Amino acid sequence: MTKQFGKTGRTVTEIGMGTYYDKPWIRIAKHGISIGASRKIKSIRAGLDGGINLIDTAEAYYSEPFVAKAIRGRKRDELFIATKVWLTNLHHDDLIAALERSLRALQLSYVDLYQIHFPNASIPIKETMRAMEEMMDKGKIRAIGVSNFSVDQTIEANSVLARSEIAASQVNYSLVHRKVEKDIIPYCQQNGIAVLAYYPLGHGLLAKPDSRMEAVCRRNSKTPAQVALNWLVSKAGVFAIPRASRAQHVVEDLGGSGWRLSADDVAELEKEFPLENPPS
Repeated sequence: MTKQFGKTGRTVTEIGMGTYYDKPWIRIAKHGISIGASRKIKSIRAGLDGGINLIDTAEAYYSEPFVAKAIRGRKRDELFIATKVWLTNLHHDDLIAALERSLRALQLSYVDLYQIHFPNASIPIKETMRAMEEMMDKGKIRAIGVSNFSVDQTIEANSVLARSEIAASQVNYSLVHRKVEKDIIPYCQQNGIAVLAYYPLGHGLLAKPDSRMEAVCRRNSKTPAQVALNWLVSKAGVFAIPRASRAQHVVEDLGGSGWRLSADDVAELEKEFPLENPPS
């Protein structure tokens, strides 16, 4: 199932694929050692074969080369590729250099969404956004996004853009991490900003059998992961990006889309996983 990605005019699959493979893996990958590379590429391809067109990566993940291999031979205009610039590379020239590195790693001439991975109070956001818009003008970025930004930080970032708007906000969001519903989610929905939900399965917690989800899973003949993902993407403007690490998991994740939980199902889940539920 697809829906409009904020104000970009693009139609994107509501379930995408994330390519963050945990901190220990990244520490090794920094030295050019890619453990399980073929399995990860196969996983991304499984998602693409299943109809997913949204892939999220980042320079800090060291997974951009995997994405490049996975999408090779696919129609570029049918894909929505998002990547991120690390918080130490937010000065004007540093951002441009980081983008060029990411484009080389991805083997692309542009990315559909370029995101600031984390805010950095020591670098003026106006300088960062000036570089972003310059890259948009050159056709190397199609849309600008932020990640891990508060509402106030998002408003500030938007206010310094001269010719564009923030298109997306990436946040930690799932049934077990709902505190973003208090501020950033409603703000994005009110302002036409797409939400990319990372850790949509709560670090795998929501992919396991859970008595709190059992009845809903049974009524819908779905797995816990599929129910958790469907709950997320039923929200206006929200896209889930579960990690693509194993092909069988990606195929299962695909089953989280193409249908909708009933209002009673949603109410039951939100009672079992209340807004005040602490992060897991």
